[in-house]
Amino acid sequence: MKAIVCTQYGPPDLLQFKEIAKPAPASNEVLVKICAASANPLDWRIMRADPFFIRLAFGLRKPKIEVLGSDFAGRVEAIGKDVTQFQPGDEVFGAKGFAGGGFAEYVCAGEEELAPKPANVSFESAAAVPVAAITALLGLRDKGGIKSGQRVLVDGASGGVGTFAIQIAKAFGAEVTAVCSTTKIDTARSIGADHVIDYTRENFTRNGQQYDLILAANARHSTFAYRRALSPDGICVKAGGEPTLQGAFEDLLVAPILSMAGHKKTCSFFAKLSKEDLMVLKELLESGKIVSVIDRSYPLSETAEALRYLQAGHARGKVVLTVEH
Repeated sequence: MKAIVCTQYGPPDLLQFKEIAKPAPASNEVLVKICAASANPLDWRIMRADPFFIRLAFGLRKPKIEVLGSDFAGRVEAIGKDVTQFQPGDEVFGAKGFAGGGFAEYVCAGEEELAPKPANVSFESAAAVPVAAITALLGLRDKGGIKSGQRVLVDGASGGVGTFAIQIAKAFGAEVTAVCSTTKIDTARSIGADHVIDYTRENFTRNGQQYDLILAANARHSTFAYRRALSPDGICVKAGGEPTLQGAFEDLLVAPILSMAGHKKTCSFFAKLSKEDLMVLKELLESGKIVSVIDRSYPLSETAEALRYLQAGHARGKVVLTVEH
């Protein structure tokens, strides 16, 4: 099969589009013929080993995982003898998390990593969902404890996580304020934002407005700045941003101390994918309460260009890869 192979850390030019062995499913796995995949920031961070401590998890000298990519959608090609939930021909979507394998024509996945693809959603739209939407869902529901009627702000509202966060917050009945750049205001409004703040013209942490829940999909402000924008019992959930030493210091030490000292809370987290949450997203997709915002689509052979575009930070929503067999 054809796949995008990463054999050394560095720029996208080092990625290879080449023939590799087609995987065979284990007894509890499903072999999926991939129709579409999507790129996430983690993919280019692993590719570039940026920040450097990425190497501690993915290999010091070269990547342990040669085929990157988490999100995918496609058709079941074959199943292991112990698989009970899927049959060949079923349309599915899912994610491999840190295991990779999505930037290829085929991938093996466990049943718990898959959900039936809604019939009213394309493979491209389904592939754009898992990592970004589950991050938004867990940040708002599990970490943020979102409730109907709350004032919710999404910082970094135009990226993959942010576009889903706006829609999921609206599905929970919140009043949503989106923070994004000038060129992406219309996108935020089109997917349900009640208010939009252009961060190039206004700093929401200093305008006097306060929110019950802030989801920092692009945590560009300090812990102290986010706390200024919280209501007396509010919470800020950091779900992304540039990994820096200052940010790590605040997340690991400053935020917990400040959270213990008052009613305002700040936390950060890494999303853990689950079958249950994939099924929640399936229902939201079927009902039309969430839709995938896709900025650009590239053929699998042009994955390097897709990651280069994603890394530039200008994507409106998700960047998708299509697979032609």
